[in-house]
Parts: sequence; C-alpha cells; structure tokens
Amino acid sequence: MKAYIAGIGSYVPEKILTNFDLEKMVETSDEWIRTRSGIRERRIADEHVTTSDLAAHAAKKAIESAKIKPADVEAIIIATATPDMLFPSTACLVQSKIGARKIISFDISAGCTGWLYALSIVDSFIKTGYNNALVIGAEELTKITDYTDRSTCVLFGDAAGAVIVKKTDDTSGIISSFFASDGNSWKLLHQPAGGSKIPASRESVDKKLHYIKMDGNEVFKVAVRAMAEAAIETLRRADISAEQVDLLIPHQANIRIIEATAKRLKMPMERVYVNLDKYGNTSAASIPIALDEALQVGRIKKGDLILMVAFGAGFTWGGVLIRW
Repeated sequence: MKAYIAGIGSYVPEKILTNFDLEKMVETSDEWIRTRSGIRERRIADEHVTTSDLAAHAAKKAIESAKIKPADVEAIIIATATPDMLFPSTACLVQSKIGARKIISFDISAGCTGWLYALSIVDSFIKTGYNNALVIGAEELTKITDYTDRSTCVLFGDAAGAVIVKKTDDTSGIISSFFASDGNSWKLLHQPAGGSKIPASRESVDKKLHYIKMDGNEVFKVAVRAMAEAAIETLRRADISAEQVDLLIPHQANIRIIEATAKRLKMPMERVYVNLDKYGNTSAASIPIALDEALQVGRIKKGDLILMVAFGAGFTWGGVLIRW
C-alpha cells in the first residue's frame, strides 16, 4: 500500500499587506523587496483569528475535496511554528472545530519543512493500517514578526494548506522522501522567548524576544545548499532523474533560493511553481498552498511526477516525490 493525496484545500486571510504599505512602516522599498525576495504582497490574519481557525478552513476544503466527512478522518497532524498556545496542540483544537471523532491528533515543529515531515509521518501511518489522515501546514507568522525590523518584516505571511491522504495500491502516491537536520545552526533563525529557555516576562517583551530573529545572509547560504541536497537525494532514492519531474514545488521563501535549486537540477523555471509573490513566506503552509494552486490552474495532471522540497528553522530540510 502507498499513500496518495485524495483531497486538498487551502485558505488565506483576506487582508493584504503590500510592499507599498511596508514602505510607510519601515525604511524599505517595493523594488528592494522584490529584487531580493520576489515578494510583492502577503496576507495578514485579523487580531482575533488563530492558527487553528486558518487550519480548520483549509481542512474542511480538503475533506470536501476528498469526498469524505469529518467523522471519517482517522488522524490529524499539523505542522506549525505558531500554535494557538503551547498546549494543547493546535491539531486537537482543529479536531474540535471540524467535528472529527476522538482520533490521534498532534502537532509537529520542523519549521518550514514541517508539512513535508508530517506528510512522511502519515505515509508511515497508511502503511501500518490507517485508511486516511489529515495533514495540515498552518502559520500566523505575522504575529511573531517585528514590524520595526526591516530585514524580517517584509518576508512573512499567514496561511494554511491541508490534504487528505489515503491508501492506494495503484501507481499514484508517495514514491520517495529524504529528511535531515542540523541543530548546530539554530541561532541563525529562531524565536528566543516563550519557551522554557526564556519564559515570558516583562523583560522578554521589552527586548522583543518573542519575535523572529534571523541572520538572513547566513540562512540564505545554507538554504541554497540544503534545498538542492533535498531534491537530489529524494530523486536518487527513487532512481528518477530531474528531467523526468513534471513540476518542482519548493518552499516559497525567496525567489533566489528557488532559482538556485532549479539551476542545480538543470530544470527550467517553466517547470517550477512559484507563488511567493502573492503570499510571502508562509512557512509550513507554503507547499500545500502551492500544490493546491498548481492543481487548480491545470499545472498538475494525473500521472505527473511532483517533487516538493523545503528548508526551515532547526535547521531542517527535506523532500518528497509523489506521482499524482
């Protein structure tokens, strides 16, 4: 038995924050942001909207797309760096919001690679007896973004993407995967406060330690190498060449990282799906959103080979190859 994507859905908030809006907030420009990141705008969740709200919207669409009911779902895994709270898990909150049964529900934290990690976990579930599972990537990164820090505030957005994974015995489904991490570089991209290392306090708030901290130049260097490694190793494990891949769907963080990955694979950008210009970096939500959009606009058809790769905080990186 293999695991295949039987339903898909995504959700983004209505509010749009453009580069021109950011020009009024910090010392930056539309041209500077576009040329360095490829981002033109991003979506912002309202103050009282939570990550689980976004996730539930995407989940309901995926469930409907798979032609099942919430009561049919056998497992929920959510990849997120911005849970509603430290506990309970955001997955348990989504379980309640969509009306699923008393099933296994939990979150994972693997940064921007999180959704691919979760997809791999569900692949194991399917091979050990589960009939289906709901896999969600959901983030509200703007709530941990410092809008006085021009190096990070231009990058992030809010969104959620979800899939229903089922078992199949035909040629479709997950073919291969590869994952890695390097905890030695964690300081290059992290949120210092809010956990046991630096519990919330007046001092931690005053020092803005609950916001994303990133050394962009160093992260870029590692990301370029790691994304290429993820792609190459995932294909090697499947004994499939880059020329055979119909569509590359990379994590949507930076257009230069995406272009460098495609170049390393000798893939033309015509075979790479890019939508970060509309949503910015939505971390674990970026790949399922891009996958959903690519399907909607006809970039994916039955039998296509789809390679998905990501890099994120941790550092973590990895890839998953599927046949649609």
